[in-house]
Amino acid sequence: MPPPARILVVDDERYLADLVATALRYEGFDTTVAGTGRQALALVESYAPHLVVLDVVLPDLSGVAVCARLRQRGAEVPVLFLTARDSTEDKVAGLRTGGDDYVTKPFSLEELVARVHALLRRAGTATGSRLAIADLEIDEDAYEVRRHGTRIALTPTEFALLRFLVANAGRVLSKRQILDHVWEYDFGGNDGVVQTYISYLRRKVDAFDPPLIHTVPRVGYVVRDTR
Repeated sequence: MPPPARILVVDDERYLADLVATALRYEGFDTTVAGTGRQALALVESYAPHLVVLDVVLPDLSGVAVCARLRQRGAEVPVLFLTARDSTEDKVAGLRTGGDDYVTKPFSLEELVARVHALLRRAGTATGSRLAIADLEIDEDAYEVRRHGTRIALTPTEFALLRFLVANAGRVLSKRQILDHVWEYDFGGNDGVVQTYISYLRRKVDAFDPPLIHTVPRVGYVVRDTR
């Protein structure tokens, strides 16, 4: 399995930086955080990220200045700007210095993650398309699931559900969270569909020992290796 793509998140709002970094870790990325432009420049050298998520407003150097210095050094790492400035002039300025894309604050984490995947694909970088826990492996590119080396046939919905659970391994997910991410926000059905599809997955994935899909009563579901 290839190592996960490394992403540097640069924002002086520590809560926001940690929130973004955590969301990217759930997607299988290796992430680290910087709070200033100079820290970011140093980490690009030592951490060698595959992508930088860069706030425009920083306490020392601006994000635009950081990006300009990276390009002057010959660094080709993709840069995704986070900006509270939504004017066309500000966006063009960031892109002209070598930025590859931008997200305007406030933003949804789902949109940010999607843009990160798109930029990494455009750069030809692996995007953490393989997930694993215990002897379970998910290959998103091949659209395959294997357990103990045996291929498991899943429907598209079962695949999406399993991928979301494994991407958040160890984290208890409520039915509402699962509905929002697997069935999308406009799903109008009953959350009993989650319980139904969990049972489908258990018949296929947990036909092997040890069971990986666990119920937390009155809370939700979690994928966990209990060995």
